[in-house]
Amino acid sequence: MRTFNLKVLIILSLGHFITDLYQGALPAILPFLKDRLSLSYTMAGMILFASNFTSSMIQPAFGFFSDRKDKTIFIPLGCLCAAVGFSLLSFPSHYLVVFLLVILSGLGIASFHPEGYKTVYFFTGSKMAAGVSIFAVGSNLGFAVGPIIALAIISHLGFSYLPLMMVFSLIFLALFFSSWNTINAPKIQGVQHAADMPEAQKSAYISLSMIIAVVMIRSWIQVGLMTYIPFYYIDYLKDDPFYAGQLVSIFLLGGAIGTLGGAILSDRYGHKRYLVLSLLLTTLALPLIFIFKGLLLFIVLGVIGAILISPCTATIVMSQQLLPKHLGIVSGLMAGFAIGTGGAGVTILGVIADYCGVPAALQSITILPLMGLVISLFIRYPLNHETQSGLRSSQMSNSRDNVR
Repeated sequence: MRTFNLKVLIILSLGHFITDLYQGALPAILPFLKDRLSLSYTMAGMILFASNFTSSMIQPAFGFFSDRKDKTIFIPLGCLCAAVGFSLLSFPSHYLVVFLLVILSGLGIASFHPEGYKTVYFFTGSKMAAGVSIFAVGSNLGFAVGPIIALAIISHLGFSYLPLMMVFSLIFLALFFSSWNTINAPKIQGVQHAADMPEAQKSAYISLSMIIAVVMIRSWIQVGLMTYIPFYYIDYLKDDPFYAGQLVSIFLLGGAIGTLGGAILSDRYGHKRYLVLSLLLTTLALPLIFIFKGLLLFIVLGVIGAILISPCTATIVMSQQLLPKHLGIVSGLMAGFAIGTGGAGVTILGVIADYCGVPAALQSITILPLMGLVISLFIRYPLNHETQSGLRSSQMSNSRDNVR
């Protein structure tokens, strides 16, 4: 029977933390690269575009290879490539070499995520969303801590000491390979069983498309708030930039807490039910950011962050349950493609801000959760909370029989 293995989940979460630490740190060191190579803002922007595209949009491709044959090696190799590509950025004197290193790092990040989420699936037991949340929260912390660590190294030692960042990946590789047999054995059995399963019905693909649409909308809301709260308070209200930064930090901190709390609730009350509830509450709460000020505004943004981001693990679990034969692809679609394309929706907010003003752009975000709510109501997710555990236990029992 597939069981909840906290040790393995913590190791994988540590790898998620370290891998996304490099992606989170890249924007923070970009000014140093710009000054060192005398780059234009356009050239600096292309570096970020290359990082985001390679790390997010092509994740489903790595998921496809993962589903064809078990690719556990993608986890340590992806983390190592992410580290090497980022940590060596202080050496090149040519823009092209920097660009290629960023692509290498992005490809490492892209290869890590589908295989990581796929591996986590085999160690969650009946606590599916809770197990995934332990893995997912590593990413939240990595993005938050990455800029701090990178800037601390640069501030105290200098930009040339950036390769010290590679130490974190080496620590993870040592931990991962020391547990290789524990991590790999249940995966091999599970993948063999999945290969014998029938193909998913058409309704499963339709439901998956709806879940992807909801995740894109949620990502659009999240990145939109992170982008336009500073614009609103700094450029429009002429407020203190530090105050705007604190608001965004509280919003993201709420999201990290919500990732863990929401997973427990969705496991208990049902994944789709919790997703619908989250979107409903977000729809009701978002307009409050234009009403409250001071301490109440911080509280509201923290709550919104927790509610909005909390069903991220539930959506991944739902997609994996709908297409258990294609765990790699669906993980890449959810963790990479859907989030990446959703973030691109901020471009539309920019058009609104240019023509109608920053307040209009921020206010338009309040419409998005209602759109997601309507879509979520039509998702066909027949595996309710009560039957999920039984089905998963039955599948693993069949897997043991096949191995025998």
